[in-house]
Amino acid sequence: MRFARLGIILFTRNYEACVDFYTRILGLQVMYAKDVPGSRLTCCDFGGAYLMIEADGPEPTERKTFEQNPTKLRFNVNDIDSSVRELRDNGLEIEVESYPWGSIANFTDPDGNLCSLRDEQTFN
Repeated sequence: MRFARLGIILFTRNYEACVDFYTRILGLQVMYAKDVPGSRLTCCDFGGAYLMIEADGPEPTERKTFEQNPTKLRFNVNDIDSSVRELRDNGLEIEVESYPWGSIANFTDPDGNLCSLRDEQTFN
């Protein structure tokens, strides 16, 4: 099977805050947005795939448990230290973890979905 495009759909309760988070804070580029009866969404470029942010998701929590959402959105970056500083400057709480295989920096979006940065140099 050959796929024409790959994507992730993220249903959110805090739609406006999540769109702001993924576009302004993380810098994803908007491909298109729709706001018509029955469909309120913003579709962003996600490194060649897409991240579609849709309204009317479940009630958010501070940080969803693994049982509530066993998914993490990963963003590989060239300089994890400067990226962490940039996100902290935007008010995000970030937990940095270092392992023999590399470093990650965990944070959540406004709906409590887990996200992380990963250093690209050691990704293999």
